Amino acid sequence: MIASSETDSNMYYATRFLAPDPFIYLKTGGRSCLLMSDLEIDRARSQAKVDAVLSYSEYEQKTKRGGPSEFMDVVYDFLQEKGVREATVPASFPLAYGDALRARGIALSVKREPFFDERVIKSKEEVDAICKAQSAVDAAMDLLRNAEIREGFLYLNGSVVTSESIRRVLHLHLMEKGCVAQHTIVACGSDACDPHNEGYGPLRADEPIIFDVFPKSSESRYYADMSRTVVKGKASDSLKRLYDTVLEGQLLGISRVKNGAHGKEIHEEIMALFDSHGYKTGQVGGRMQGFFHGTGHGVGLDIHEPPRISKSDWILQKGEVVTVEPGLYYPDIGAVRIEDMVWVNENGCTNLTTYNKILEIK
Repeated sequence: MIASSETDSNMYYATRFLAPDPFIYLKTGGRSCLLMSDLEIDRARSQAKVDAVLSYSEYEQKTKRGGPSEFMDVVYDFLQEKGVREATVPASFPLAYGDALRARGIALSVKREPFFDERVIKSKEEVDAICKAQSAVDAAMDLLRNAEIREGFLYLNGSVVTSESIRRVLHLHLMEKGCVAQHTIVACGSDACDPHNEGYGPLRADEPIIFDVFPKSSESRYYADMSRTVVKGKASDSLKRLYDTVLEGQLLGISRVKNGAHGKEIHEEIMALFDSHGYKTGQVGGRMQGFFHGTGHGVGLDIHEPPRISKSDWILQKGEVVTVEPGLYYPDIGAVRIEDMVWVNENGCTNLTTYNKILEIK
């Protein structure tokens, strides 16, 4: 791999070493090593979880051969010294590097995610890290309970409450708990009918507000992910029925998660439940309505990673952490999404999300 571990989760998983600039990782013959710049080599030798850390500058000097050296010449000489004639690289491996290595006679094969198969199975320590990030979400969520309703809008401390103001306070709370959040969704009314709309403007009473909060721990680098739908005030009867249906579907999905379960079958069972309650999925007036996204995705060092509970099948395995987050979206009624993270067990799953599921908050 050639990547920065600060932005590439596979590199961080392999090395447990954080660096902002790309460096080189090789595992061959059961041993792992890094080729590091002088800037990072001492820190890497003390922190990286690899068998050896070697000096890039030393290889660069050997590669010059009386003239300027190119980066890929250094990489090639490094591979030559290690006896590497063919290698497996992740799907994210830069094309320019791949072309350069192949031109020099190195055979490359590409492995799709998960690049490290063992990454999908979470250890107790990894699950604890995910739960710690989730606890930060729980502590930041009770923001609307103290809001008051004036002329159809929400007010807090004399000012109108907006998606932006709630998102800002949420992010500050999460930072205080050692987490960083981006693109947090606080979407009200029709905005929430677009599942990835972050939400903008004043929050209104008696309308659904979808919170989707997925921070990363600054310490462990692991994510948490949770969605809740709430109404400050009184929900309409049609929205209450929509909420109850989504909650029923989510609980059904959680009850089906276990070792050996097919993600596609879980997804299709939830879709069939929604259909049986009269909630159809399809385009109306050029806009998708109903349940038109996947039921769940893996969570770990990436916010979206294998496995999947969706149209594309994935057989769940003991030890995976996956979300269960069905939703229903109808502009004339509103939108509801409810999301928990669960840890797959042999005969079921453990719910890692304990935050309450209540539609109306007073």
